Order: sequence, then C-alpha cells, then structure tokens
Amino acid sequence: MTPGTRPDPRREEYSPFDAPSPEPFMPRISPDAPQTQDGKFALADRVEAGLVGRTANGDLQAFEQLYRTYHPRLARFVDRLTRRPGLVGELVNETMLVVWNRAGTYNGQSKVSTWIFAIAYRKAMKALSRLDEPMPDEPEDDQAAPPESGPEYHAARSQIREVLAQALDRLSFEQRVIVQLTYFHGIGYREIGEIVGCPVDTVKTRMFHARRRLKTLLAGQLEDWL
Repeated sequence: MTPGTRPDPRREEYSPFDAPSPEPFMPRISPDAPQTQDGKFALADRVEAGLVGRTANGDLQAFEQLYRTYHPRLARFVDRLTRRPGLVGELVNETMLVVWNRAGTYNGQSKVSTWIFAIAYRKAMKALSRLDEPMPDEPEDDQAAPPESGPEYHAARSQIREVLAQALDRLSFEQRVIVQLTYFHGIGYREIGEIVGCPVDTVKTRMFHARRRLKTLLAGQLEDWL
C-alpha cells in the first residue's frame, strides 16, 4: 500500500497493520447534541464519536470496533423491519460500508447510533422499494434460552413470537418502524424522528396509533407487553 493511502476493508489481502496511524481526534460535539440529565454528553456517546473520528482517519481497528458493536443491532433491526432474512447481511454490510466511507461527514449533532440507524433505515427502504415478493414469517429469536429451559419454555416463546409477528404485520410500515426502534432497540422519540426523518410529534402520533392498534390485536393475549 502506498504510504498515506486510505485502506480498503473490502480487500481480502488488507491487514490492520496497513492502516496509517490516525491523527489525534477530538469528537466534534455540537452544543445541540443529545445530553444526559446532568447536562453532560454521555460517555458512551463520546467514545463512539471518537471511534467514528478515528475511522474517518482510516483507523481500521476503530471501524472494526464499531462493526462489532452495531452488526447484531442492525441485523435485528433490518430483519424485523424488512422480514426478508436474505437481505439482512447485504443491508448491514452496505450500511457499515457507508459508515467507513463517510465517517468524515458525521458532525456530532446527533448520537452515533442515530446516524448509523438512519443509514440502515434508508438502505432498507431503498431495498424494499425494489422488491414486491410476499413478506416472510418472523424469524426465530436470536436470544439464547436459559440453561434450565424446557419444552414448555420453548413452546411459550414460539407462541409469543407468532402472536407478536402477526400483530406487527398488521401495523402500517411507518408504525412498525416506530415500535421496532422503541421496544426492541430502546431508542427515544427524538432520535427516532431523526432516523426516519419526521418531527417528534409525528413519531408520538404514530406510536399512539400503533399502541392502540396493538392493544386491540393483542387483547386477551399479550396486552401487558405494551
């Protein structure tokens, strides 16, 4: 590799040792960036912002750390959003490739998670717009069962997945996105608005209608989940 050339993580022969030493980086934290209750930007968010900055400087190890952190989260998000398991790996890799190539455009005005999930959301929307085949069933839950779990546990989990999948499938796409990001990823309304590109009040309205619809669909089954 020519000295100073930005490494390409897609090359099979690429080695982390090829990466140039990154320049010192200070996360570009905007005054409008999300803050914790005590007014300080969350430490975890600062660390991730630093990783993005190092990635922008061509630091493959920083990028690999982001990849390990976000790959499982993005995979669950894309899987539940699109209901097309065959697209998950492709969309996650496309999302992280954008993170690698455009890390320098991250300006610190939002959380890193908001920025990355917004990329994944747009990738998923674009992919769905090109497809018209029927939606597949909800995939198996990837969480490991407790060691002492028996047939009754697995039967109950299977029933819950089936009931939730059927209910979520009957929501509009816009409502399902809000529910997925809120309940499965713990993302707040303001960040969701940034991810899907709509005002916070619109997010709240969609969640209100989604919850009301789900309460009806899950009546006598899983109402307590809401």
